[in-house]
Amino acid sequence: MKSLVFFIPFCLSTFSAVAQTAKPKTATLPATSYVSKVWVPDLGNGTYKNPVLNADYSDPDACRAGDDFYLVASSFDAIPGLPILHSKDLVNWKLIGHALKRQPPFEHFEKTQHGNGVWAPAIRYHNNEFYIYYPDPDFGIYLTKAKNPAGPWSEPVLVEGGKGLIDPCPLWDDNGQVYLVHGWAGSRAGIKSVITVKKLNSEGNKVIDEGVIVYDGHETDPTIEGPKFYKRNGYYYIFAPAGGVPTGWQLVLRSKNIYGPYERKVVMDQGKSAINGPHQGAWVNTSPINGKSEDWFLHFQDKEAYGRVVHLQPMKWVNDWPVIGIDADGDGKGEPVLTHKKPAVGKTYPINTPPESDEFNGTTLGLQWQWQANPKGIWHTMSKQGFLRLYSYKVPDEAKNNWDVPNLLLQKFPAERFMATTKLTFKPNQRLENERTGLIIMGQSYANLVLKSGKDGISLLYGVCKKASDGKPEVETVITKVNAGSPVYLRVEVVDEAKCQFSYSLDGQRFTNTGEPFQAEVGRWIGAKLGIFCTRTTQINDSGYADFDWFRIEPVQGVNP
Repeated sequence: MKSLVFFIPFCLSTFSAVAQTAKPKTATLPATSYVSKVWVPDLGNGTYKNPVLNADYSDPDACRAGDDFYLVASSFDAIPGLPILHSKDLVNWKLIGHALKRQPPFEHFEKTQHGNGVWAPAIRYHNNEFYIYYPDPDFGIYLTKAKNPAGPWSEPVLVEGGKGLIDPCPLWDDNGQVYLVHGWAGSRAGIKSVITVKKLNSEGNKVIDEGVIVYDGHETDPTIEGPKFYKRNGYYYIFAPAGGVPTGWQLVLRSKNIYGPYERKVVMDQGKSAINGPHQGAWVNTSPINGKSEDWFLHFQDKEAYGRVVHLQPMKWVNDWPVIGIDADGDGKGEPVLTHKKPAVGKTYPINTPPESDEFNGTTLGLQWQWQANPKGIWHTMSKQGFLRLYSYKVPDEAKNNWDVPNLLLQKFPAERFMATTKLTFKPNQRLENERTGLIIMGQSYANLVLKSGKDGISLLYGVCKKASDGKPEVETVITKVNAGSPVYLRVEVVDEAKCQFSYSLDGQRFTNTGEPFQAEVGRWIGAKLGIFCTRTTQINDSGYADFDWFRIEPVQGVNP
């Protein structure tokens, strides 16, 4: 089991730049560090490079508690959901847990729900507790809370039911009134490009009025969404991206009245940079040093198959307007940077990145792993330390291919170039045929390298499924025969533009390529993922299984990260 480290957070009002007085609370965080072999944003010389999270942590929001920063992101139908990341310097991030162990309604999310589930959440630290408000566009806005950001988190409470309610963010005003700002999903609500403010009860767990539309972006800011609520120097601020995910700009609205009218200003766009979007995110400030603090902005960039990666931008205030990124011509509108001096936080902290490889030596899965639906307890075990055992589980009768299979164990792409290798032993049930296990690159089209059981033994197959999300069948090619119970090594190399080359080895030394390079594709609102699985098509009274010894992410051979 991982050891624990103790820290003391102090309450920071994330709608204000001033820390409040609060009784210190002690929280525990996982102490184990991880340093990626394929992407490290900390350059080790007092500067950093973007993205600070080179993986699909879309729709990021963040808050500060004392000297600690916490970030949450969308997770859609992946479980565990609502990933929680921790940093001391906004550059080195550690994945410390998930706020959502199962997604409600539970029966609904036992099936894959691509593109549904958790959309853009908000995280705030208020009254010695962490609050996460998250939207499900089909069911409404939920709230979950925790004293310790690493968990446990409370069972989600429905703050407001309804369709099309998205991207909520709370604000605790000076007079004690609590507000919630949110956007609208046109696909469910029949309207988009408007921002609504509603009142919450004093506990912050129930909407108590119908709300007021405070901004209409139809004419100047189409598809305005992802609002974040703050208060500073008597102004209410709504930070919100507009113009669409890959092509839009970062907008800020301000008013002395919470219901407006709101003034409008574009504070960051792509400019002459290579960073498209740039899309929604979070304003945070550092703890004061010698009476001064710094302002920073975390946002995402859409990189297609690689997902929506997270950038860190310097920020400053000019005439009570934020300027994000570098404003070379002084017009109040910045553009994103690729490298910059790290935030001044008073100390230098160790390099840390979210986990990628997993030796499966513990009793729990690494935090990077997620299932495609609410998991069942019979999908896997790590009770015997040293490997992960995946039991074959029957695919749904209606499944046309792996797009509809809930028990795929997946993680995000960690960089533009990387190599993933796993060692496994397959032990199918002799009474079953068509048990399958292997390595997969998952998206709306997918490819996998699979061990498949049959009457004549175990075959190694290379399968490609074009337009899997449309229900098209997988096309398989037989590669070779494999001895039952013998170790097999499966590998995929991902290079520029998300081209994927699969290969295999029977001795762990010599690898043989299988098939043509596969072009990875996005999922639904997410980037491509990679991972492992074990399935079957027949139901009897027992299953076979695959034992995975390890799963390793390394640089592509001969290519520097």
